[in-house]
This record gives sequence, structure tokens and C-alpha cells, in this order.
Amino acid sequence: MTRILHRQIDANLRTASGGKGVELFDQDGRGYIDASGGAAVSCLGHGHPDVVAALHAQADKLAYAHTSFFTSEVAEALAERLVADAPAGLDYIYFVSGGSEAVEAALKMARQYFVETGQPQRAKIIARRQSYHGNTLGALATGGNEWRRAQFKPLLAETHHIDPCYAYRYQEPGESETEYGTRSAQALEDKILELGPETVMAFVAEPVVGATAGAVPAVAGYFRRIREICDRYGVLLILDEVMCGMGRTGTLHACEQDGVAPDLMTVAKGLGGGYQPIGATFLAGRIYEAFANGSGLFQHGHTYICHPMACAAALAVQEVVARDRLLDNVKAMGAHLSRRLGERFGNHPHVGDVRGRGLFMGVELVEDRGTKAPFDPARKLNARIKREAMNRGLAVYPAGGTIDGSRGDHILLAPPFIIDAATVDTVVERLGEAVDAAIAQVA
Repeated sequence: MTRILHRQIDANLRTASGGKGVELFDQDGRGYIDASGGAAVSCLGHGHPDVVAALHAQADKLAYAHTSFFTSEVAEALAERLVADAPAGLDYIYFVSGGSEAVEAALKMARQYFVETGQPQRAKIIARRQSYHGNTLGALATGGNEWRRAQFKPLLAETHHIDPCYAYRYQEPGESETEYGTRSAQALEDKILELGPETVMAFVAEPVVGATAGAVPAVAGYFRRIREICDRYGVLLILDEVMCGMGRTGTLHACEQDGVAPDLMTVAKGLGGGYQPIGATFLAGRIYEAFANGSGLFQHGHTYICHPMACAAALAVQEVVARDRLLDNVKAMGAHLSRRLGERFGNHPHVGDVRGRGLFMGVELVEDRGTKAPFDPARKLNARIKREAMNRGLAVYPAGGTIDGSRGDHILLAPPFIIDAATVDTVVERLGEAVDAAIAQVA
């Protein structure tokens, strides 16, 4: 019997008793390749000695000090490191405990910026359908995951949504990638004009959509056009890199590959690699200066912001990633993973798309490859795949609602940056067996 309110009340969960490298171990000592990094969290895998040592050292020195009284050396050091490697113009950092908090902070920063600069009428948020920005009320209102939003809609602030840049589902026959990217981005300008440009505060998007749609990258040129539209109408661009950022796609920040820099950016998961709960909001210098030259404060805060233990873990993780040139491995193993997935599933009758960047890959499942028709959600294909994979010693992240929050299944892969080619091969082999076994049960 458990006294924990687990995600699923009747879930028969294994007990994690340890972890080393790319593997987790249950109470019986059985190993599972962590091919999803939890939820794209464990970028260094488990039990990394350098991170563990950093946590011991920080605990011996200082575990906690409230930020209304003190800053800490480790928080300042982490901020300096992150700003040094940040996209152009992102000159300041606000540390929180996770991705949802980072998004909440970004939304409040955007709102306060316009109040401080004499534009209080700007309060409307535009985001994209099939996005996910967190489970706190502001983040949930912003996100476009309808299944998560449905029962809480009476509590959510009004927000506005456009279609995602999702080529597999939305690119028209005969339409080039450039034409599709331009058309997809135009939806933002159309929405801004519909709402009234003087009322729009921010546009929020994931550079690579995460677990809601399954590692969907935008087509080339899309975000450059988005940046131009935001600049034309004075709208802040908030990029949510909580899942796809901090090296997951092969560059430290996913937006580097799109050739844009946002006004606000959120990170979490890969920032601390799961060793401590931490997230961060990057903000442009002009936003910071508006606060500094106006009210002199950011009207927001949490008890555990800038937590020294969390900052120590994140600093150690980022030092290891840089020292060991792990982004080179993300690129190399990402290319190998993409190739192996293509070989295994490229002609599979029930796989419609294999996509992603770096070690952030998605496999979209369909009942009919020709029409792209999804499986009946009642069959719970994604849950069956998860169970079959676990039975084979593989932890992956299957999810449903890929298309519209209710229909469609995909599998998300986000293995640790330290993975090698032999382990990638094993992941694809076991995943293929699990997919075939699960589909056989619903066919």
C-alpha cells in the first residue's frame, strides 16, 4: 500500500533503487536503459561522480539561504556561466525550481515589462495548439495541450492559439518547406492583427515541440519569420526550451539552430540533469533595465529560487557537458539514432513519421500509413508500448493525443548525452520489438 498520490492511482510502479550511467535499476536489481532520460531530464545519466561530489561539497558549505537576505557564490557562478553561453541579448537569469515555474516567471516578466514601459494594455498571450508549457495555471493556460487543460478551463486565463509548425500533419501536397514555413508563421501575424497589435504581450513557443506532439521541429525559416513578426508589432518572443534545451538537440540552446534569439527563454530539465530540481528564465537586458529603472523589483518570487544545492548541481552538470564535449556526442549519437530509427521504422506499416534533432527524437504511429489515420485512442496503444518496452528493460516515453489532444500516438526518445552506439542499437532493437508486440495486441 502507498500513501503517495501517484500520477495513476492504480499504477503498478516498480521501485527505483539505483542508477548508473544510462541505466536505472529496480528493487529486484533489474536494469532498464533510460532511453527517455525520464522526461528528457537525465542528460548525464545516473550517478555521475562529479555531480555527486559537487553536491556533497555544497551541502558541507551551504544548503540554503533566503534570497531576500543573501545571494550565494554558486548561484552567481551558474548565472555567469549561463549568460556567457546564452543567445545574443539574454543577459540576466532568474532561477526557479522547475519548468512550470520558469514559464510562469517569463509570463509575469513580460507583463511587468509592458506595465513598466507604459503599455499596460498589452496583456494577451498567443501560443500554439499542441504545445505544453507546464502545469501551473498560467503555464497551463498558455499551453495548447487540450487534454491537460479541459477540466481546469474555468480556472484558466484567456489565451489565444494558432496551429503548430508540424509539417507531417499540416504541410500541403506540393507545398515546399519554405512555402509551408511562411504560411505557418503567417498565422501569428493574422492572430496579432485580429486581436489588435497594441494588446498583444507575447508569443510563446517550443523550438522543438516536446512530449505533447513528439519532438516536432519547425521547418527551416519558420522562427526567423516569427521573430520578424514579433519585432514588427512589439510583441515579446518567449521560447520554451524546458524540454528541448540545454544541449538536447545538439546545440546548447535549440533556437541556435533556428537562427533566432528570443526576448525571454525558459530552461529546466537538462539544466540540472535531474540531480536537483532547478529551472531558469533568461531575460533580455532591456527587460531587466525596464525593471531596474522603473519599480526596482520583479514582483514575483518563490521560497527556493536560487537554491544553492540546486545551483551547485546545475553548475557541475554544465561543467561536465562542456569539459567532456558531450554536445559532440549528442550530434554523433543523434545522427546514429536517427539513422537506426529510419532503418527499423522507415517502411513500417504503422509508423508515419520519424523526426527530431540530436538526441531528441519522436516516432509517430498511425493505423494507416497512406492516410495518416491514427489508432483509436480507446486501444491505448501508447500505454501498451510503454509496458512492452519496460518488459524488455527499456524506458521510453510513449504518449497519446499527438494530433489534437485525444487522437494520435507517438514515442519520445531522449537518452543521456553519454550514450554510445552499441546502446543506441539496443534501444532501437528493443523498441522495435515493443512496438510490434503492442500493435499486434490492437490490430
